[in-house]
Amino acid sequence: MNKSKSKIFLVDDHPLVREWLTNLIHQQPDLIVCGESEDVPRALQKISVIKPDVAIVDISIKHGSGIELIKSLKALHPDVAAIVLSMHDEKLYAERALRAGARGYVMKSETAKKVIMVIRQVLAGKIYMSESIAAVFAEKFVDGRLPASGSLVEQLSDRELEVFQLLGKGYETRQVAELMKISMKTVQAHCSHIKEKFKLTNAAELLREAVRWHENYPTS
Repeated sequence: MNKSKSKIFLVDDHPLVREWLTNLIHQQPDLIVCGESEDVPRALQKISVIKPDVAIVDISIKHGSGIELIKSLKALHPDVAAIVLSMHDEKLYAERALRAGARGYVMKSETAKKVIMVIRQVLAGKIYMSESIAAVFAEKFVDGRLPASGSLVEQLSDRELEVFQLLGKGYETRQVAELMKISMKTVQAHCSHIKEKFKLTNAAELLREAVRWHENYPTS
């Protein structure tokens, strides 16, 4: 009976979110949750075995980032369509997610009806983005320039932003290296690039900016 249903895999480090999504999806006659994970390594391992049609991914997850997971899925499992479902501001993350290979970006503040609509739209081979993000894309790519509202943080690469977030959460550079599974030298190089883009002169200024940004845009 379930063979005709599209398989959905959930990646979120909040059990309550996974439970809510499972209940919501199982109410649909054409969808079924085929697996779930709270971190990147297990997600990749399970997805390689289960081969879902769609993976619903949060931006902030254990032992990695949603953006990096989406890049891995695109490279290793291109038939798995990724949808981001996150609390993080779409103005900063939607373009990054779509560039990484996501087929849709939905804020967790959206309705359950919208989440199901996006899943079905992506299953139909389409890409979903909100009207406001579509307008940003139009301004950026039609005019060939950044929107006037662009911030310094938007100039950071995906990995630089991840380093910046972790510093803002209070992690030391060695801990950042361990969490991101990269070398200290690479973390230091990312920090140097961030300082250059932000026109900061030392590590103390970088840390202050990271903490201030995290206070205004907290991550889970």
